[in-house]
Amino acid sequence: MATSKRRNDMVNWLITGGCGFIGRALLSRLLSEGGHNIRVLDNLCVGTRNDLRQVTTYRELSLIADSKSWTNDVQLIEGDILDKDTTVQAAQDADVVVHLAANTGVGPSVDDPVSDCRTNVMGTLNMLEACRKVGVGRFVFASSGAPLGVQVPPLHEEMAPHPASPYGASKLAGEGYCSAYFHCFGIETAILRFGNVYGEGSGHKQSVIAKFIKKALAGETLEIYGDGTQTRDFIHISDLVDAVVLAGLIPEVGGETFQIATAQETMLSEMVEKLFAAMQQENIIVPSTYFGPKRDGDVTRNFSDTEKAYKRLGWKAQVSLEEGLRRTIRYFLALEAN
Repeated sequence: MATSKRRNDMVNWLITGGCGFIGRALLSRLLSEGGHNIRVLDNLCVGTRNDLRQVTTYRELSLIADSKSWTNDVQLIEGDILDKDTTVQAAQDADVVVHLAANTGVGPSVDDPVSDCRTNVMGTLNMLEACRKVGVGRFVFASSGAPLGVQVPPLHEEMAPHPASPYGASKLAGEGYCSAYFHCFGIETAILRFGNVYGEGSGHKQSVIAKFIKKALAGETLEIYGDGTQTRDFIHISDLVDAVVLAGLIPEVGGETFQIATAQETMLSEMVEKLFAAMQQENIIVPSTYFGPKRDGDVTRNFSDTEKAYKRLGWKAQVSLEEGLRRTIRYFLALEAN
């Protein structure tokens, strides 16, 4: 794996949306590595203080009094990326901003495209402006395959985008602003287009794997949208956060975009078969399924070519879908037990 010139230095990380699924996994990864100061900016509308508390102890900051003070303990700022003053104060003296806070998912964006735009476009612009004003050098932007939209996979970084949903359009706008702030203002933006992430810690997520496991444990029937032949690239959370850390630290990746996935195309029906096999290994009753209508904005095929991430970041996914599903099921079983 490639290394950075800064890997042995103390680095100040600001994680927006840090109480969420990916944010908490990233925080755990940084804490286990050591050598990092970590600040979380979150409006607590999805992730909560208690979620963060399950990962680490933390100190809550008063922006006016404390925003310039980076310490070894994890810091939490309750605030919104739509508030410009909050973003500027939160980013003060940060070395790396990882921008995870967003409205996520195709369905919610179809239901309320204006809200999706407000958070994903203006929120991202606010964070980039904050970085420009206070001199943050590296900005890692969480995107997805949605900006590319309807394509013949594998998806790669040179494809022309054709978003098929408001969510894809808002993420594409965020990518555009990242490119502009790199070229105009010299902020080293790194755009990561995540595959379909799943894994431990996904208790609040409504993505397909987390939703199916929760419904199965509740004895409910599973609805598969469409005919089950649609494909996705499912990436385990541990692999994804490794890529985020590298994108935050590896030199000379400013202005670049990376597909962060497994390069494996999996039909939804195949994933369900593997999920049911893993459930049986854990003595869980396999639920019944039915096919519902295809969702507006969904693409039929989606998987990525990750060669650029391997060459430039030294990164490649390591966790198989079978292993990742077993870990995720055990996480949800442990939640039920508690």
